[in-house]
Amino acid sequence: MKDTIKFRFTGILTMLVTCAVFAVAVMLLWNALMPSLFALPALNYWQAVGLMLLSRILFGGLAHDMAGHGRMRGNHRFYQGNKLREKWMNMSEEERKEFMEKEKDFFKFHKGFSRFRDSFADDERPEQGGE
Repeated sequence: MKDTIKFRFTGILTMLVTCAVFAVAVMLLWNALMPSLFALPALNYWQAVGLMLLSRILFGGLAHDMAGHGRMRGNHRFYQGNKLREKWMNMSEEERKEFMEKEKDFFKFHKGFSRFRDSFADDERPEQGGE
């Protein structure tokens, strides 16, 4: 019981410290770049925290659990209704091998049409560097 409480306290403390460090980083980067580039006002610490929260709401959403454990268990919304994943899970070992052979043949065929392919090279590797 004490280990669980200690683990949760450590997790919450780590999360708070991480958020504080990111807020300081946002504030310093904003104050170093935005006023000189776009003539915007400088931010204080709490404005940087608010900006991070606003960007999280607008771009990240708040719908998943904070620890991200849903992704580890396959419960993340990306995995729900993924037809290819469901098909793969229902295949036997022989069907999986056959599927992989078909995919290899498909990519071997399409590799010849790659814009990175060097037509004059002896091997099939993509061109290094290049234009």
